[in-house]
Amino acid sequence: MTSLEWVDQELENLKNEGRYVPIRILETSQGAHVKIEGKEVLNMCSNNYLGLANNPEVKKAVVEAIDEYGIGAGAVRSIAGTMEIHMKLEEKVASFKHMESALVYQGGLLANLGTIPVLVGKEDVIFSEELNHASIIDGMRLSSAKRYVYDHMSVENLEKNLKEHRKEGKRSLIVTDGVFSMDGDIAPVKEIQELKDKYDTMFYVDDAHGEGVLGKNGRGIVDHFGLQGKVEIEMGTFSKALGSMGGFVAGSQKLIDLLKQRARPFLFSSALNPGDTAGVLKSIEIMERDDSLVKKLWENANFLQKGFRDAGFRLTSTKTPITPVVIGDEKKTLELSNYLYKNEGVFASPIVFPTVAKGVARIRVMPSAVHSKDDLKRTLEAFENGAKALKIM
Repeated sequence: MTSLEWVDQELENLKNEGRYVPIRILETSQGAHVKIEGKEVLNMCSNNYLGLANNPEVKKAVVEAIDEYGIGAGAVRSIAGTMEIHMKLEEKVASFKHMESALVYQGGLLANLGTIPVLVGKEDVIFSEELNHASIIDGMRLSSAKRYVYDHMSVENLEKNLKEHRKEGKRSLIVTDGVFSMDGDIAPVKEIQELKDKYDTMFYVDDAHGEGVLGKNGRGIVDHFGLQGKVEIEMGTFSKALGSMGGFVAGSQKLIDLLKQRARPFLFSSALNPGDTAGVLKSIEIMERDDSLVKKLWENANFLQKGFRDAGFRLTSTKTPITPVVIGDEKKTLELSNYLYKNEGVFASPIVFPTVAKGVARIRVMPSAVHSKDDLKRTLEAFENGAKALKIM
């Protein structure tokens, strides 16, 4: 047996269990319609909520930034990689989020990996939501802090954990996703903020799926709940609603100063490319200008979710445009996804274990502001046809 023969068995197991997900390759720009394997398909699984990934204004800003600053920053931020355009973006993000300051990272995952270990260490304690994103989990592991997981959406269970374990740490951190990406529900941020004050703990919200979706002009979950200035740390990503790449953390000026001295992705990985940085700047400017894209996103989401429920499909208790159609069985979920792609020209990827728990496999449908009503009607018809053909409903 060679040293890597086990890989064959692992792949075979994934296929037998219905957990081997095919990766489709897009041959065009991101949008409501894309080309895959030479044919145009309706794209219903992208995080491009506002359609900004292919927005003409954003593309123009990227090209102009490349002309001015080149294609790469050329160094880590702490040595020679901090450009004027990075500072402009950080000022824009802080203003947009109503925070004192912000720090831009190369990605949302790196924002969590870089920030959480600066906030807490081995003498401290973290209270983490049960369904937090993998990047939060990895950030907690890197911190070496003691960790307690509280039940999904349960403020009562969080308080129980705080009562029992808060004193075990010198410093304490509550961390939660703002919007849970696989179910579409929204964290009870207002109630958690009240517990934060009661138990003398920091509060960190990962708003990756709230940026551009919730709050005034898409400012996110803290704005959605009217809690500006009451949540110390907001993290977000630029790769979803803002259509580009990168991530950020917003907070007090002193916190950002400390992150610049200690956050490892800031210190040891080259800075965000100028083009990506300019794209984000322009996307925020578009969102600030008016809320028409956010309104269209919600209009499309409400139409689609009502259509699925009226047709008898099982959705989660989503409170956002995220529209998970729960099938349950992994193999049937993959079969339906393949049917939609091959027979209906609808691109909607399956979500199976370990991304979600076993038995609740789903196709997460993602409407956007650039989908037409005809696109949404076609999606609903395609799902109904697939469910009947495969005897799923």
